[in-house]
Amino acid sequence: MVSRLSATTTHTHSHTHDHHNSHSNGAVNGFIPNGSAAPTDPPTPFHIESHIPHYDALLRDIIIGFSDGLTVPFALTAGLSSLGSTQLVIMGGLAELFSGMISMGLGAYLAAATERAHWESEHARECSEVDHVPDIERAEIYDILSSYGVSRDAATPLVRQLTSDKKEWVRFMMDFELRLPEPDVSRAWVSAVTMGVSYFVGGLVPMVPYFVMDVAGEALWVSVGVTVVILLGFGYVKNWVTIRTKRAGVEGALQTLVVGALAAGTSYLIVRLLDRGQ
Repeated sequence: MVSRLSATTTHTHSHTHDHHNSHSNGAVNGFIPNGSAAPTDPPTPFHIESHIPHYDALLRDIIIGFSDGLTVPFALTAGLSSLGSTQLVIMGGLAELFSGMISMGLGAYLAAATERAHWESEHARECSEVDHVPDIERAEIYDILSSYGVSRDAATPLVRQLTSDKKEWVRFMMDFELRLPEPDVSRAWVSAVTMGVSYFVGGLVPMVPYFVMDVAGEALWVSVGVTVVILLGFGYVKNWVTIRTKRAGVEGALQTLVVGALAAGTSYLIVRLLDRGQ
């Protein structure tokens, strides 16, 4: 249930093009001295480019945590409800919910911390190679640029400039040779909290009916109805945010519902069979 994560950073770049009126004919601010309007080109539209290179890391944490929270505790509480005790369902559900939240958060933290340690190890190795085998490292830069269609003659001044600064040289090799951008130092804690809280919120939803209803069987059907709506909505939003099409949203809603239904149905049947065997 743990996903290797990368750092979440946001970079926004915008640029504008200013339109300059010609002054050769005496026109100022679109008018000429005799009062008639001077012809002007239509204004260049303001253009903004937004780049969010690691936005998927935070989104992935939320999706994994919330989807697991919806399916695993729901399946457990559905199975325990077959025993007919809401108190048992609440106790078992809360125990699983808190332990699952801690497990998910800890797993996410360890994964992010391991990723950071891996980056630091590779960075140290790359620094050593730049110091001891610089000719080989330069040849690797030529190979990388060649894969983008840049000739050796065109790449030579770029390579010369790039290798004049060891820090930028190593950063280039990390980014383009190893494909390992530097993880955010705070990413481990952010990932742990995000995934743990998402799991807890997702798992609490199907348990709410058992807190307010006395009959476990009736609470189960209310829980099923609430969870079905949440599964459909979450599945739709999850796919729409990542793929941005309505068809993908519908497919995501159905897939999430099927997974949740299979998990809950299987858990319910297993508990019923075990209860009958006693």
